[in-house]
Amino acid sequence: MSGAPTVRIQREDFDVAAEIARLTEGRADIGAVVSFSGLCRDEQGQLSALELEHYPGMAEAEIGRIAAEAIARWPLQGLTVIHRHGKITPGENIVLVVAASAHRHAAFEAANFLMDFLKSRAPFWKKVHRADGTDGGWVEAKEIDDKAAGRWKKAARKRT
Repeated sequence: MSGAPTVRIQREDFDVAAEIARLTEGRADIGAVVSFSGLCRDEQGQLSALELEHYPGMAEAEIGRIAAEAIARWPLQGLTVIHRHGKITPGENIVLVVAASAHRHAAFEAANFLMDFLKSRAPFWKKVHRADGTDGGWVEAKEIDDKAAGRWKKAARKRT
């Protein structure tokens, strides 16, 4: 991949189409772009907001490591990872992963890998704000997210 991946942690919203355009502008070597955008859901009307906290510097460094690992595993032409922090209401963007490659397989795999590791390794903490005004507490890590990330460790061992 030419150049470093784009990794941003920000309070502000992002424009998915603008981020894809920024990554692909003037590029004739890209044959596939896979994007994943994660949105805040309302949990059947029970959630008024998620509040995401992170350690500035640490979150960027960890996501940078995950992105570098994706670049080492797959032939990518570009990679963008954006994660928001602060109070996010239902329907708003939380996370964006855009992987660009010459062929679709690498872009799909890299985007999937990034999301699995963002869910299990990125240092973010989520606090639930309920629609009825009560505090829903902090969201616990989920075993299913760890299992999803674990499959990539198995795949790496098979390649070596």
